[in-house]
Amino acid sequence: MPGMISAPPISPVEPVTEVLHGVPVTDPYRWLEDQNSARTREWIQEQILYARSYLDNILGRDRIRERIREFLAVDTYDSLQKAGNRYFFRKRLAQQEQPCIYMREAIDGVDELLVDPSARGSGKYLAVKQLRASPDGRLLLYELKEGGERTGTFEILDVDARRALPDVLPRGYLRGFVFAPDGKSFYYAHEALNSKIPSHRAVYRHALGTQFSEDEEVFSAGESDKIRLYVIADKTRLGFLVHKMLEKTLTSFYLKRLKGESNPRCVLADTEFRIGPAFVQDRILAITDRSAPNLRIVELGRRENLNVEWTDIVPENESRIQQWAVVADRILVSYIRQGETHVSVFDLNGNKTDEWPVRACGKTVRFIAASPSCDELMIETESFTRPLATLVCSVRSCRFDLWAQRKIPFDSDAYAHRQVAYTSKDGTQIPMFLMGRRDVLKGGCHPVIMTSYGGYGVAMTPQFSVFVAFLVERGCLFALPNIRGGSEFGTEWHHAARRRNRQTAYDDFLAAAEWLIATGRTTAARLAIFGGSNSGLLVGAALTQRPDLFRAAVCMVPVLDMLRYHLFDNAHMWREEYGTVEDPEDFAALVRYSPYHQVHSGVAYPATLIVSGDADQNCNSLHARKMAARLQAANSSPHPILLDYSPFRGHSPVLPLSHRIEALTDRIAFLCDQLQVPI
Repeated sequence: MPGMISAPPISPVEPVTEVLHGVPVTDPYRWLEDQNSARTREWIQEQILYARSYLDNILGRDRIRERIREFLAVDTYDSLQKAGNRYFFRKRLAQQEQPCIYMREAIDGVDELLVDPSARGSGKYLAVKQLRASPDGRLLLYELKEGGERTGTFEILDVDARRALPDVLPRGYLRGFVFAPDGKSFYYAHEALNSKIPSHRAVYRHALGTQFSEDEEVFSAGESDKIRLYVIADKTRLGFLVHKMLEKTLTSFYLKRLKGESNPRCVLADTEFRIGPAFVQDRILAITDRSAPNLRIVELGRRENLNVEWTDIVPENESRIQQWAVVADRILVSYIRQGETHVSVFDLNGNKTDEWPVRACGKTVRFIAASPSCDELMIETESFTRPLATLVCSVRSCRFDLWAQRKIPFDSDAYAHRQVAYTSKDGTQIPMFLMGRRDVLKGGCHPVIMTSYGGYGVAMTPQFSVFVAFLVERGCLFALPNIRGGSEFGTEWHHAARRRNRQTAYDDFLAAAEWLIATGRTTAARLAIFGGSNSGLLVGAALTQRPDLFRAAVCMVPVLDMLRYHLFDNAHMWREEYGTVEDPEDFAALVRYSPYHQVHSGVAYPATLIVSGDADQNCNSLHARKMAARLQAANSSPHPILLDYSPFRGHSPVLPLSHRIEALTDRIAFLCDQLQVPI
């Protein structure tokens, strides 16, 4: 096998200077934003060759691959939902590249294959997922994706006949979809990629078996790519939820009776608070942050003067609501407390009837589907040491029946976790999970891998990771600080590191690294960080602000050029989270931490593996390309700066088994080599 190429490819510098609010800002690699130009494609191929010359020559790589295959090549179940007496779910047999859609008649029925993406002969990158079943379970909407794209094609299966109907929604974004009560039509809000009116936001009714050109427009939200339109329904009503993504997000809600009412009526118009309505029997319940930063569940009613009447059902408390679901005559609400998921049960009048014991269902609990016609709730559970399990919960009896357990060959009992606390830059106490072998947790200096998220109010709770499992098996310690930007301590925890306060999240993360070193848990030469998407931004900020703290970094599908992120794809919708350079105060904050702009020549940067690909329609791969070029040119350390790039990789986790095994092998081999972890 040939050795590593001695130096990274040359990336021509073609500076573009702009003056933003009186400040000149130079971008040396603007040309790499053009993904499809001949020179960018040539540059990508050179980067791939350079990365492979290193990754393919790491000693022990084959052993890593075989262990990762043992972890990943197992039967998997996910996306369970119920309609009528039928259960629909995805299932992948151990050696299959992609999951298929299955059905069971009754909970103890036989698994019946409905949709197999490999039968289409389109290759292993075609993925399928069921989205919604008609109330009687006779029809099933499912999505087809190619590679990691965010967009999809949407088909409907006649379940009894086992055939796809000709009523296909073309490639695009399906924002809302409901089957009509008669099962002969459906309502949809769809943004087709090749639409002749791409900015028109409307809900249509389509009668099965007819041409889409004949569809009736039942509601229009206007013409703008900054509008998101969603639709909900029950047997008698349609609801239209409209978000206008402007300087602030404005939300409107409209209601229309299926019979006897021609025009939708406005319930709420351009509110600055958020609302998520649901039809429950003859009522409208909704989750909202109106006068409730940590969210509350209310009933929307009408007074005689037509003003909306708000009635608390589940009031706000000190913990932020993470999820809610209505099951028969119960409302289930999940909260994060002390890093674990807690679930409270209320009746439809808001009286608390039960509290689920956390130990009964796992450290992290996600509601995946509710069955309003009975008292079943489908949930997923996991922890640091226990892989994903799917359960069917009978809400009234608080009974948990195991549907499927991912049987990964990992000795869970040999590992444990604990919580510690450290002091951040501004004196705030930040909790942190530490997880590893029991002997490693007791103390001593070990290789450490660390990640967090720090944005969008996403709470970091215990979850099983094959990436982490492999490394802790070999003596690494895993660290997960609950930095600000999440919602572990309510909405204030999120807002403390939002928009112009973003640096707070990075200060919390860097303080965690300093604590791990100061307490003797590790050294800078044995500390690695990793993360993807917004967490990739976190990794980029950390390695550019304190390169001396880290030996290695894995930065996956990131956003890194914070001065131009909003100009690509739909990233302008993140304005409320990050701000944009159009606002002078936002600009002042962004330019201080934007990782791409904080790379400086002659600095010794840690070994860095940047992961991205052509199909990313969320965090555009231009961020990864430009950052790789800039780090490679600036770095004065002997450590490699690599770009792991794939034409199929995107932001959706739908890549085939063989691709995932190789990708995970690359990342783990990279860290094992840099941290000198024994294979």
